[in-house]
Parts: sequence; C-alpha cells; structure tokens
Amino acid sequence: MNFTVTTNQFEGLKIIEPKLFKDSRGYFYETYKTAAFKEIGIADELVQTNQSFSYENVVRGLHFQTGEHAQAKLVRCLRGEIYDVAVDLRKNSPTFGKFFGIHLSDKNHLMFYIPVGFAHGFSVLSYEAEVSYNVFGGSYNKESEGGIRFDDPSLEIDWQVTNPIVSEKDLVLPFINDLKILF
Repeated sequence: MNFTVTTNQFEGLKIIEPKLFKDSRGYFYETYKTAAFKEIGIADELVQTNQSFSYENVVRGLHFQTGEHAQAKLVRCLRGEIYDVAVDLRKNSPTFGKFFGIHLSDKNHLMFYIPVGFAHGFSVLSYEAEVSYNVFGGSYNKESEGGIRFDDPSLEIDWQVTNPIVSEKDLVLPFINDLKILF
C-alpha cells in the first residue's frame, strides 16, 4: 500500500493520503491493508465499516463509544465534501478539549484516522455527501454511546455551514464540561 502519512500536534491523529494509480479508465487505490497500517501504528482489529449519506448543511456528531466498546475510526468521503472534526477527550492529553478539523472529499481522497479517546463528527459542505468509515477496536454498543453538543461554545468549532441540520438526538448531547466519562 502506497501512501503518505501526516501527523499534527494531536497525538494519534493521522491524515493519510493514498497514492492513486491513474490511467485512461480512471483510478485505483487501496483504502486499507492490515500490514501497512500496522507499520504506521494502527494495529487495532477492524470490526466494522459504516457508510452514511447526508445533504448539505447536515452536522453529524460529535460521537464516541466508551469502555470495551471504545472505537478508533478511519474516515473518508466517497462523494462530495465534508469538514471532519475530532475532539480530544483524553483527560491527560496536552490537547484535551481541543479539536482538529480537516476537509475530506472525493477530490482529495484523504483519509483521517481518529484513535480511541476522541469524539468525532462532520458537516456536509457539498449538496450531498457519502462518507465511509472503518471502525477499529469495539463494535457499536448503545449503552457505551456518548457524545458532545456540536455547538458547544467552549470548543468554538466553525462547522462551515449555514443553518445546520442536526438530529434530535445530537441536540440534547451534553457540553464537554458536563461529560462524566473521559478517556
């Protein structure tokens, strides 16, 4: 698997730019290969793959799983463009309570690895977007589900959308300062 990995001030977050093999038919690239990902420190077991479809201005998140069901994610945008966000919930981390955001699209083909200990969400910047994410570690478990309000004023996330469309479930999530469970 050929790719470039970029890191940042958030320990564990990785931006992965795959090498595309292009010809007159289009392109091909590998999205996941166990051995290659182990080489860059991603060794958790792949347990499920999820895909979502959303319209412009939709904001999904910020979500996480706790305990034995805690999850890492590898996110990519198959169609359209999203602004993908990870919020550090690791209480002993120097970046605790801060977020990192990145544009993922069907044009840039970037993949964003988010380790356990982060809440995850995204906003849709294009008319429509399809998002795929590989889940590592624990499988989804309703009792282990947690989240943070997308509009938490202490986070100051600019979701880059007007009139965000947010689910009822996400509108009642707590602010980060009210979370009882941290990593």
